[in-house]
Amino acid sequence: MNGSRGGRGRRIVLWRHGQTAWNLERRFQGTTDIELTEEGVAQARRAARLLASLKPDAVVASDLRRAAATAAELAAVTGLTVSHDAALRETYAGVWQGLTHEEIVGRYGDEYAAWKRGEPVRRGGGELETEVADRAAPVVLEHADKLPSDGTLVVVSHGGTIRTTIGRLLGLEAHHWEGLGGLTNCCWSVLGEGARGWRLLEHNAGTLPEPVLGDDD
Repeated sequence: MNGSRGGRGRRIVLWRHGQTAWNLERRFQGTTDIELTEEGVAQARRAARLLASLKPDAVVASDLRRAAATAAELAAVTGLTVSHDAALRETYAGVWQGLTHEEIVGRYGDEYAAWKRGEPVRRGGGELETEVADRAAPVVLEHADKLPSDGTLVVVSHGGTIRTTIGRLLGLEAHHWEGLGGLTNCCWSVLGEGARGWRLLEHNAGTLPEPVLGDDD
C-alpha cells in the first residue's frame, strides 16, 4: 500500500470493550467506571485471540475499568504492555449518566432527538461529540505515529469515542458521524493508511450482526 507517509501502510484497530451490566440494562455509562460482566470478560478473551493474529505492535486503552480489563486480555496473549490514557474515555454526559434509554427519552426527549438529527448537543450538559474527538483522536494519532512501517495499533475504548474518532480521522463532517453506526460489545473497526490518509477497512467486525447495546445506540 502506498501510505500517506513515505509509503507506510499502518493500521489502527479500534476495539470496543466487553459487555457490562449497564449495557444490558441500556443504562447510559459515559465516564461512570463500570466493570465487565463475566460474559464481558469471556467476550474480551475470545476477541483477543482473534486480534492477536493481527500481530499488533502496540495497545493503548481508556483507563476506565471496562476498557482496561478488555485490553488486559489482549496483553495476556500478545505479551504487549498496555498504555492507558484518560483521553480515550467515553463521552461525559452529565445528568444522562446512570439513566436508562427510556428515562433519557422520557425526560430529555427534545435533546435526544436533536442529537439523533446530528445537531451539536451537550447530552446531559456534558461533552460535545467534537470535543470527544478533540481529545481522543490526537492520542490515537500520537501512538500510530510511533508504529513501524505496516505496523498495527489496537485502541481499546468505548462506542461513542470510537465513532467520533473514526469520523475525525476520516475527515467527515461531524453531522455525518452518526452514519457510521455503533459497535457491538467487543467488536472493532479497522482504519488503514492509504494514499490520501486514513480509510475505513472494516466496521463492527468480530461477530455476526447483533443489537448494539450502549451509549451510542
